[in-house]
Amino acid sequence: MTENDLLKLLEEVRTGALVPARAVERLKNLPFEDLDFAKVDHHRALRQGFAEVVFGKGKTAQQVALIVKALLGREKDISKGRQNILVTRADTKMFAAVKRVVGRNNGTAKFHALSGAITIERNQKISGKGTIVVVSAGTSDIPVAEEALLTARLMGNRVEHLYDVGVAGIHRLLKHSEELMKARVIICVAGMEGALPSVVGGLVAVPVIAVPTSVGYGASFGGVAALLGMLNSCASNVTVVNIDNGFGAARVAACINRL
Repeated sequence: MTENDLLKLLEEVRTGALVPARAVERLKNLPFEDLDFAKVDHHRALRQGFAEVVFGKGKTAQQVALIVKALLGREKDISKGRQNILVTRADTKMFAAVKRVVGRNNGTAKFHALSGAITIERNQKISGKGTIVVVSAGTSDIPVAEEALLTARLMGNRVEHLYDVGVAGIHRLLKHSEELMKARVIICVAGMEGALPSVVGGLVAVPVIAVPTSVGYGASFGGVAALLGMLNSCASNVTVVNIDNGFGAARVAACINRL
């Protein structure tokens, strides 16, 4: 449920188009629906601007499917199916289970193998004021970058990407200086030593959200080296999210892009 959905519901009651008992029926599972193994937050869009996102890792395929079914059912009843749905860190078994519960009238479920995300896109409205640019240092960082890109796009933003433009060949990045300067927010994804966000931050006057990845050799410590390098960036417009957290970076970028 979004703020507009709630206002519409109240207006229908005010005009008599909807009897109060039916309004209560629509709202009875709010603010959350208890599935025993999960409490699905139907108020998330109302509070934060986007529906609850499902983190797939650690859940069974059936659990993911039932959560998605709950989101679809409640949004169909209240908000006429306008919210996009996103499952991160999913696999093909989860996708098969989700496809079975989506049906014909709830949008098309897609599995994005590179990022391991499942999307059900039912609303292509752009609410972000500018463009979010997702930059990856190397090709091996693209899965995390793709998670960020998909998340930002489903949350109503114009998104562009620049891939494999790391500091080992800095001319590849500098060729795209104009695109970087036109961005309203930049998500910068890098592993190894995590140097790229500092370079990007020094070129632009907008927020740079750095995402360290677990890509690298032994002394990278599964992304800790990149994380520490980014936290110590000398570019003052750089902030950092957790290792491999493309979703978190995109969520923050979407908030900034709405301001």
